[in-house]
Formats: sequence, C-alpha cells, structure tokens
Amino acid sequence: MRSLHRGASATAAGTGQAVGATGRRIRRATSAEGAGESGLAKLIELHAVNSAGDMMVTVALASTIFFSVPTGEARGRVALYLLITMAPFVLLAPVIGPLLDRLPSGRRSAMAMSMLARAAIAWMMTSSVTGGALTIYPEALGVLVASKAYGVVRSVVVPRLLPRRVTLVKANSRVTLAGLIATAVAGGIGGALHLIGPEWPLRGAFLVYLAGAVLAFHLPHKVDVAKDEQRALLHATQADTDARARAAEAVAFGKAGQAGAGGATGATGAAGDERGSGGDAAAGPGEPKLRLRSVGPSVVLALGAEGTLRGLSGFLTFFLAFLLREHPVGGLKSTVALGLVVGALGLGNTLGTALGSWLRAARGPEMLITFLLAVATASALAAALAYGVLTITLLAGVAGVTQSLGKVALDSLIQRDVPERVRTSAFARSETLMQLTWVIGGGIGIVLPLVGQIGAGVAAGILALSLLLTTRGLIRLPRPGRRVAAAPDVA
Repeated sequence: MRSLHRGASATAAGTGQAVGATGRRIRRATSAEGAGESGLAKLIELHAVNSAGDMMVTVALASTIFFSVPTGEARGRVALYLLITMAPFVLLAPVIGPLLDRLPSGRRSAMAMSMLARAAIAWMMTSSVTGGALTIYPEALGVLVASKAYGVVRSVVVPRLLPRRVTLVKANSRVTLAGLIATAVAGGIGGALHLIGPEWPLRGAFLVYLAGAVLAFHLPHKVDVAKDEQRALLHATQADTDARARAAEAVAFGKAGQAGAGGATGATGAAGDERGSGGDAAAGPGEPKLRLRSVGPSVVLALGAEGTLRGLSGFLTFFLAFLLREHPVGGLKSTVALGLVVGALGLGNTLGTALGSWLRAARGPEMLITFLLAVATASALAAALAYGVLTITLLAGVAGVTQSLGKVALDSLIQRDVPERVRTSAFARSETLMQLTWVIGGGIGIVLPLVGQIGAGVAAGILALSLLLTTRGLIRLPRPGRRVAAAPDVA
C-alpha cells in the first residue's frame, strides 16, 4: 500500500514538473525578441485562450448540428445556421470598424466584454444543446458576433504592442500560430469532454472565456492609447492614384526648389512623405492641402486576392464536410476521408503561418499574393479534372497554406503602404472583410450539389476570375518610384 502511495506521489510530482517545464518553455517562446517587455506575449496568450474557447464551442455545435442528424437534414441545419449568422454579420461588418474608430480608448474592455459575453452565452447553450431547442441558433449568432468583434480588436491592438526587433508581419504570424496550436489542443479536450455529455464542451468554454476576460484586462495600458489615429478608407480609385502621384511630384519639386544646392535634403524629405510618415502631404502655395487617408491600390489588390483565398477556405470547410460524409473518396471510410482533408487544411494553415513568420514577406508582397492565387487556382483545376483522394487533399492543404501566407502578404502591405495614424483602422476593416468572405464561401459550399468535380470546378472558376482581376490590377499598379504610402483625399 505504501509503495502504491509512493508511486502515485512520484507520478503526480513528475507530471507537475513536466507541466511546469512546459509552461516555462511556452512563456519563453511567447516572450522572445522583446515580446515580453512590449506586452505582445500577453496578447499571444490571450489569443490562444480565445481560440481554445471558440474551438470548444465549435465541437459542441458540430455534434449538435452536423453529426447528430442525416446529411440532408444537416445541410439544412447548417444552411440555417449560416443564414442566421451571415445576415446580421453583413449588416454589422460596415459598423465594426467605424465603431472602433470612435471608441479607441476601450480596447481592453471591448476584448474582455467579448469574452464575458461568450462565457454567458456558452453557459446558456448547455440547455439548448441537451434539449435540442431552436434557441441554439441565436445563441450561436451571439458567439459568432462576439468572436468576430474580438478578432477585429485584436488586429487593431497588435501594432500597439510591437517590440522593436519584430515586424508587424512576424508579430501577426506568432499570434495566429499560437491560436492554431491552442485550437488543436482544445479540439482534443473538447472531444474528450463530449464523451461525458454534449454540454460539457460548453462548460469548458465557459471557464476558458472567463480566464480570457481576466487576461484582457492585464494587457498594457498603451493598448488604449489612440493619439493621432484617423479612419482609413478601404478604396483606391484611379483618381486616388493620380492624385497621389501628383502630390508626390509636387512635394518633390517643391522641396527640391527650396533646397537649392542642398537638393539631396529635399529629395530625402520627399521620400519621407512618400513612405507616409504620418504628416500631411503639403502642396504648393495656393493649392489645396492633401491628407493621406485611403489605403492605396496595392492594399486593395491584396484585399481582393486574400478575400478569395479566405472564401476558398470557408467553401472547402463546408462543401467537403458534407461531400465526404455522403460520398467518401478513394474507398476510405467517411470519417477517415474527412479527417484526412481536415488535417490537411489545418496543417496547411499552420505551415503557412510558420512560413509567413520566417519569410516575413519582406519583398514583393503583391507578387507573392498573386502567385498564391495562381497556385490555388491550379490546385482547384487539378481536383476538378482528376478528382480523387490525392488531389482533394492537396487542394485542402494548398488552401490552408495560401490563405495563411496571403494574410501575411496583406499585413505586409498594410504595414508598408498605410500611414501609422490610420493603420489600426485599416487592420480593423480588412479583418472584418476577411471574416465576411469566409462566411460567403461557406454558404456557396452548402448550396452546391454534392459532386466533387462540380465543387472543385466552381472553386477553380472563381479563383481564375480573381486571378485575372488581380493580375490586371498588378499590371496597373503605379511604378515603385511613384508609390507613396496611401492615396490622398482633398480636404
């Protein structure tokens, strides 16, 4: 008996030491390169907790809406779920960014309130899941809206917590990677809790969200500082591009004339204005004052391309879930085929995020995102022409990699082309658009007939059209020598 007691004590002590050592390694990883001092490590931990809570809710919803009923009924339930969630989100999408612009000093409170709201809803959903009540749909909508609001605020907060030695692209990659790892871990925990009862993943999510609310209030105070910030406009017309070029030339010629023999100084000043240091682009005497406001054509190009890639991810998530459940591919069991594709999609997301942190998208982000769109188009076309377990798994993996790397390229362009004073607003609005395109892609995946070649063909067609438009926009981009940070609006 004593030996058994000593063995149990030794096992418990060893487990505690292993957990403690793992926690210390995770803390060192999140705090690397100055992230601990800047506060970025706390945001990384908060995002991991957020992702874990959302995954537990997803496990509970999937077991109720998808796996517990026949495929035909499940398609109707998921379609109803997307309709109930997408329709209000379409109305909320244009509101979230401007709302954050008007409430810049309450970001920590907004993230904490998002966590608390989801905690309360998760607790209420426990009765809906066990009783099969229709209230699960509006409750799921509440979780979605709160989650998307958190995502927008997070994208706004990251630039405020950048360490000196870390680029914005790398910081976003580290935050996203932590979320993906937490999602994988929480998926296993949620599945284990579901074996106890369908409501237990929601109870786990309740506790996780409460912990997230506490972590949100522990973010640095500078998160709520919004000095000199302005609202960004996510458009770039030809007039914007022409006006931007004229403003750059006016600044260059004006400063060169003022500098005289010290023309090099004027050129340096003009270059500073072209990079969008945050000041107004001063026009000549008697000319209207110009303000750098819209994000520029490169960012708009990346928004369209990444939106298509994000939509592909949503499309494959729902289309393949129903297709492989009803018509397994390659002679595999439906669960095996579905697990293979979902694993490829998740692995692709993780790999793309890791590559983004490593590559940093330092050069040619416009070319990178166009190349990614071309790779996704080729993969979808291959799946349409030779549908099989290999091509569909490859398409899922490529979709994960391309949408993750595309987000890195988009972040890089926002960092490069958008002045700091409007950068946070640009991140908020771009994140809202990306969330919306994922939902639209998922809706297309639900309404299509469950035929693999048709689904892959539709995806290839949409991707090819987006590739054509992106390539056309890439050719029409202004020359690098004439590019400035953002297009000016006439005050």
